[in-house]
Amino acid sequence: MERCIDIETKGNYDVIVAGSGPAGVAAAVTAGRNGMKTLLIESCGRVGGISTSGMMSHFTGSVGNKIYWEILRRAAEKNFFNSGNITTAIDPEMLTITYIEMLEEAGTDILLYTSVFDVLMKEKRVTGVVCLNKSGFAAYNSKVLIDATGDGDAAYKSGAEFVTGRESDGRMQPATLMFKVAGVDMNRAVFPRSFETLVPTGRGELQALAKEILPYPAGHVLLYHSTIPGIVTCNMTNAIDIDGTKAEDMTRAELICRKQIPAIISFLREYAPGYENCYAISSASLIGIRETRHFIGVKTLAEKDVAEAVQYDDYAVYDAHFNFDVHNMTGSGLDETGCQEKFTQTKGYTIPYGCLVPKKIDGLLLAGRNISGTHMAHSSYRAMPICSGMGEAAGAAASIAVKKNIEPRQVDPAEIQSLIK
Repeated sequence: MERCIDIETKGNYDVIVAGSGPAGVAAAVTAGRNGMKTLLIESCGRVGGISTSGMMSHFTGSVGNKIYWEILRRAAEKNFFNSGNITTAIDPEMLTITYIEMLEEAGTDILLYTSVFDVLMKEKRVTGVVCLNKSGFAAYNSKVLIDATGDGDAAYKSGAEFVTGRESDGRMQPATLMFKVAGVDMNRAVFPRSFETLVPTGRGELQALAKEILPYPAGHVLLYHSTIPGIVTCNMTNAIDIDGTKAEDMTRAELICRKQIPAIISFLREYAPGYENCYAISSASLIGIRETRHFIGVKTLAEKDVAEAVQYDDYAVYDAHFNFDVHNMTGSGLDETGCQEKFTQTKGYTIPYGCLVPKKIDGLLLAGRNISGTHMAHSSYRAMPICSGMGEAAGAAASIAVKKNIEPRQVDPAEIQSLIK
């Protein structure tokens, strides 16, 4: 029996933002503050993406764009244990509330538990999205669509060109499920914050012990302070050869990482000072996918731009700084191309506006780890503060495009800069 799906158009918006991670929130807030009728669409049941549903430990790296600093300040005001002092450590619950407040103040409409199923197109221009949720299919028209889904799901549906993973072989960085432990003796606890941080103990060096004892492909120790006394966030599960654009691989990563948690807890109790009585109390509801599609933009950010802190006049993101955080694609630890603690470049780099603009598709902007950049450059700009800067820039650019009735590619970067400085 044939069935025809009736798709109702439920709204017309100036700006639609797909994905509500730090990039998506920043884009939607900025567009709303600039007078745009804005809709934010999120597949999870809360806003924040990996920073909240993914139970991320802390913001790594930094950026000059102002909305990131507003997020830190407002989240700090809700921290009961830190007296309002700004910290990069994340309390997922209070960060979620911070995002909601900022979105509501900006007048943004929010639609949760909803996925972008397809995009509406007129020739080579995106004109809206088709969404799918428990209510069924629905269409929403947009003047500008901002793809902040991480994987570029909307841009992919538009036919925008992309490459996947590392240029040489298409391999992508591993996936991780974050979790938290309690019962930690904070006076004695160790906190290796990078793969290159070595921790001597009476039983041997901790990273080496983890590589020897933990079940492959787990095998490293990354432990971070949380905003709550006695609670530590663990970044130690690991799943390799995962394609984050495939549901089957996402499921496999989830199962692999969850099954590693008991072994990791046992290892910490046995070998990590201060963790002798630790136990798991919570885990993320969203698997952490580090790398999938890199879309081809008007411009492309390269490794040299990060390493030499190149300053472009047509920037949309400025004072961006982070290391080359490349996780090992064949096991645990740092890839041979990566550099964390030994990254010595201290100056901030810029990201040209053209990296946010798809080369051949109009009515569409990119924000977050899906922008136009190489595998190595991506290992730096995928950091959440930098992604929030991209979102702010995309929201500003979309607002300018709508007000002037021009395509996003025609927006003058100088006008974006006047809104984000």
